Amino acid sequence: MDRIIVKGLKIFAYHGVNPEEKVSGQEFIIDAVLNTDLSAPCKSDDLNDTINYAKVVKVIRAAMTDENYDLIERAAEEITQRILAQFEKVQRVEVYLKKPHAPVSADFDYMAVNIIRERG
Repeated sequence: MDRIIVKGLKIFAYHGVNPEEKVSGQEFIIDAVLNTDLSAPCKSDDLNDTINYAKVVKVIRAAMTDENYDLIERAAEEITQRILAQFEKVQRVEVYLKKPHAPVSADFDYMAVNIIRERG
């Protein structure tokens, strides 16, 4: 299966269990992999035959900013569900939601969740 990849998308949002996370917010980093058949756009060179990644970014941004969640698991699930709902050509979506400034007393690159959902 072919894939469209959005990697390293930075979005400022207000997710977290701690009250200060909901007030001050923080940057999140999202990677999304959309599995789809790209044979038509490979032949036609027509944007209408593929999934517009600018629209994918808008969907991800809305999923991250429309509501505030305690858990990044919930935010990542919202991203996957919105992508599947908005883009019929997507058969499978994999989202990595990274929280590089998680309030944990440790030296780390980021905390993250990885959610994979397939069209049923």
